[in-house]
Amino acid sequence: MDPVIIVGAGPVGLTLALALARQEVPTVVLDEGPGKEEPRPARTAVLRPDTAALLERLTGTALDHHGVRWTGWRSMRRRQVVSEIAFAPDEPAPVHIAQHVISGLLRAAAADQPLVEIAADSRLDSIEQEPSGVTAHTRGPNGTYWRGSYLAGCDGTRSTVRKLQDIRFPGRTAVERHAVAALRTELPWTGQALLHRMPPWRSSGPFAGEVTARPLPDGAWRLDWLLPPGKDLVTPELLVARIRETLAGWTDGATPAYDLLDTGVHTVHHRLARRWRDGRVFLAGDAAHLLGALGTQGLDEGLRDADNLAWKLASAWHHGPHEALLDSYQAERRAVVAARLRATDQALPGLRGGGGLRHIVPGTARGHDTLLTDGHLGRGALGAPGAYTASPLAPRHLQGEIPVDTPCGAPVTDVQVTAEDGSFVRLRDRLGRGTLLVLLIAPGTGVWDRKHWVSAGVMPRLAAAVTALPHPAELLVAESYPGAPAHSVLLVRPDGHLVTALTGVRPADLYAAAEATVGGTVQEGVGVEAGVR
Repeated sequence: MDPVIIVGAGPVGLTLALALARQEVPTVVLDEGPGKEEPRPARTAVLRPDTAALLERLTGTALDHHGVRWTGWRSMRRRQVVSEIAFAPDEPAPVHIAQHVISGLLRAAAADQPLVEIAADSRLDSIEQEPSGVTAHTRGPNGTYWRGSYLAGCDGTRSTVRKLQDIRFPGRTAVERHAVAALRTELPWTGQALLHRMPPWRSSGPFAGEVTARPLPDGAWRLDWLLPPGKDLVTPELLVARIRETLAGWTDGATPAYDLLDTGVHTVHHRLARRWRDGRVFLAGDAAHLLGALGTQGLDEGLRDADNLAWKLASAWHHGPHEALLDSYQAERRAVVAARLRATDQALPGLRGGGGLRHIVPGTARGHDTLLTDGHLGRGALGAPGAYTASPLAPRHLQGEIPVDTPCGAPVTDVQVTAEDGSFVRLRDRLGRGTLLVLLIAPGTGVWDRKHWVSAGVMPRLAAAVTALPHPAELLVAESYPGAPAHSVLLVRPDGHLVTALTGVRPADLYAAAEATVGGTVQEGVGVEAGVR
């Protein structure tokens, strides 16, 4: 079967290619550039625990070696500390990393992956769709045509794929603007990120009263100053004056020594493509959406697009088209991003307004600081990963369903599990293989060798039910899971979202949930074995 064509060799396109390769699907990545990305220290990304874990799985590299995992967060207003959060060494925390470093890690992993072919200097010119596949024509030094089974447009804000498919991209322009500087200096908060609203020193030039500092490796920092609405020019002289003023204010004295590495102006747009699927063509990342205000990062959502799309394309590639499964990509991901954009747009007037109720209602300003903190840390309505609660793949009317701390459709909590070979691994390590995960909660199994309990209790019956599922599945065992009682069974999608939690071993419910998760179609040659219903 023909490979999947991926247009765009940025982090989202390369992530999709590696995620498909992990599921034995070949890809061709069309890169309009020469095959490398120029270093830009001021162009960085904050990755939440789920997307950081995704990149670590695909690259085989701990991101802590290339970025900074925050040790804490500090929120200040004028001279007062509003909130301070410390992350324990084993607690999930955001990772701040330069985007060219992410691309370099992904390119290195792709170079070692025989199922990924990167075609440099290949600019997309046209797309032709047929019932059996898609053809992409390219121009440039290596201009030719490529035949694929599906095509994914991961080609950014000015997506050629989106334009060729005549997909509208409505939204708002310049929702926020930030002046950005990457510099090497010594600040009082080693490893901590900082949000400072209304700093007490006198501002100069076109700057609003908010600045963010995020640590980078080797003593470097990225500083972002919120700019007021409008198109006021930020000159190098104004930015240098603001850098010196800010550093002096934070160190309560003269401006400390610093080495300026990079500068820029980051403009946040909010846009959402009308359609994310057109036959065999899909959109992902900035080609499908633009967001990024209030600390929420567009790259995070782009990586989640790739994770969601990969297992669905892999299922269609291996087992034949499942239209309901492929359609669910747009239904799930577009709904989540749209909700994020709505929440941000509703919060912005109060958070950024110069007057209003915050001056007369006690506690309003503190509530605004909490909203901003949640957005930066990947929590709450403005920052938490989306849940597919209204997914067309969600099973209905399961008699044995029970609530746990993770709502159905939300990302699962990363816990230690025992794999089928008896090894102890993290639950997230088993994601992205194209298989469903069936997790039995069995207290006490962690202290006994697997051979002592694998054939005891409910395990044989559960193992038979897992074998009979309409999609490949892996049986895992955990000592505990937040909110899950002993002997409950959790069904988890390949991208780490909870399908359902069942009380005990209920083969009929488990089968129905798995069938719904893969689009409601039992694949050829797989049926319900005797004794399962």
